[in-house]
Amino acid sequence: MSKDFNQRALEYHEQQPAGKLAIHITKPTATQDDLSLAYSPGVAAPVRAIAEDPELAYRYTGKGNLVAVITDGTAVLGLGNVGALASKPVMEGKGVLFKAFANIDVFDIEVDAAQPEDFINTVARIAGGFGGINLEDIAAPHCFEIERRLSERLDIPVFHDDQHGTAIITAAGLVNALEIQGKKLSEAKIVCVGAGAAGIASMQLLVRLGAAKKNLFMVDRKGVIHSQRDDLNEYKQIFAVDTDARSLADACAGADVFIGLSGPDLLTAEMLRSMAPKPIVFALSNPDPEIRPELAHATRDDLIMATGRSDYPNQVNNVLGFPFIFRGALDVRARTINDEMLVAAVHALAGLAREPVPQVVLDAYGLETLEFGPNYILPTPFDPRLIDTVPQAISQAARDSGVARL
Repeated sequence: MSKDFNQRALEYHEQQPAGKLAIHITKPTATQDDLSLAYSPGVAAPVRAIAEDPELAYRYTGKGNLVAVITDGTAVLGLGNVGALASKPVMEGKGVLFKAFANIDVFDIEVDAAQPEDFINTVARIAGGFGGINLEDIAAPHCFEIERRLSERLDIPVFHDDQHGTAIITAAGLVNALEIQGKKLSEAKIVCVGAGAAGIASMQLLVRLGAAKKNLFMVDRKGVIHSQRDDLNEYKQIFAVDTDARSLADACAGADVFIGLSGPDLLTAEMLRSMAPKPIVFALSNPDPEIRPELAHATRDDLIMATGRSDYPNQVNNVLGFPFIFRGALDVRARTINDEMLVAAVHALAGLAREPVPQVVLDAYGLETLEFGPNYILPTPFDPRLIDTVPQAISQAARDSGVARL
């Protein structure tokens, strides 16, 4: 980023009031009677009711529309382990997106916890006041254990967006790209560079959708994750394949799909040329992708290309997912966000991109036309249909799978 942009960002955040979130009052407070109802003695009535029936917290408090965005600051954007406090601007930003896109209230909580056990216990002890927990910017592999244990321990949705948000949007785009390219997910050879939270979750979801595990080639800093390696953690071990391929270049040969969740300029023109006809390239490292779209298109004229950037077509953007997923989960008071709900989100997003694009979206992007095809495989974040389509799919999946209270 340029110095000018960085300065603008600092000035944006320091404008009074500092930060990006504030709390507003939802009930009248103009009279003494109002204050008596809002606090003492009026609060005694809902307190007694909730003490007898905890479910009444959804009726008498803001719990049902309140999500905690919580981090330990160990994997913040591309900045790494900057610590809990330094992550606060990101957590506030996440709260802005929750509110702007799905009208969900957020408290951002930054937990200074060196060990996963401390973090888990802290979150579990404060979770009762919230309708859902959005885990954010927690480094792998601890993030997997943290999410699993909190999901088992709590009866509200726990969702690590860096894992599942990325996985859902990637999968939705890939479903459509494969359709356009005339390929089947069950037969596609898929290379994924990056075996952290997003990479592993994305591959898990693709398997759930029908990808063959033997066709998934994950690549970390040491090369292809293959069955002969003895340095794999339990999460990488799941995706160890029996292959002679050792390098990224080896894996790319004949591949139908490349998914980059790692770092800039890792996919070379030579590797791209070695891929199968009609390849699909999701270079999602941000702001600098694994291969520049200009180079990719100059190398292959038969590919579909997606990035994490807003200045190119086919942006894979998590804001298409998490606000609407939580909206659907909160609307039915779901006890968890399960695999069925993740799959429902994929199909809802993929299906929406195949529908005619509303004029309001064309106006927002200054376009005359936009239709399903190589340069439009995902809805845009400003598509007004998202708030109806995705939450409904999530709510229905929650009901069908038996995790909805309503």
